Amino acid sequence: MDARTEEGASRPFLIGVAGGSSSGKTTIAERLTELSGERHVALIKLDSYYVDLSDRSLQARSAFNFDHPDAFDWPLLNDHLAALTAGAAVPVPVYDFVQFNRTGETRLVHPARIVVVEGILVLWEPALRERFDLKVFLDTAPDLRLIRRLHRDVSERGRTTDSVIEQYLATVRPAHEQFIDPTKRYADVIVPEGGLNRPALDMLLARVRELAGTD
Repeated sequence: MDARTEEGASRPFLIGVAGGSSSGKTTIAERLTELSGERHVALIKLDSYYVDLSDRSLQARSAFNFDHPDAFDWPLLNDHLAALTAGAAVPVPVYDFVQFNRTGETRLVHPARIVVVEGILVLWEPALRERFDLKVFLDTAPDLRLIRRLHRDVSERGRTTDSVIEQYLATVRPAHEQFIDPTKRYADVIVPEGGLNRPALDMLLARVRELAGTD
């Protein structure tokens, strides 16, 4: 607990934001970062840590189960959080959702007083889970999550409606029921309706601002 950041502050406060696909995790995490200031909050997205699939064809990559725990590079993520905690910047992989793979580029994330990690399974991996000082789970209704995912994947990721529904039925829903939803039991705070829950966002923002000293 005596690790120092580059500015000499005490160990950063780590927040894990979990929940099903399209539950509002990114909305919550990005709003916390935006309203608190990037100087105070470092944002890490679990999607950046999908395993490297460069040795597979595009067709094989598109059929990969991205909602299974084995889809993520947990050692790299844990190493990066350890480095951020010790006050070092980290090169976070940049992921391409159209090509289903890392781009080979990285995004440099600097240490900050608050570190927010968001993703579907951030409360699943034990070593990662133990790092968090505050664990949040966004509990959003399945039909709303499916509608959001359908809109996002078609408009932003070049998918077809049929492919989104097929993937949802084949991997997204089963993985949610088997791996993601059970991690609610580890959460300190469960937020109904995800990013649409303004009182919950205000509560989290107040806590983050208190920790960052930006009240």
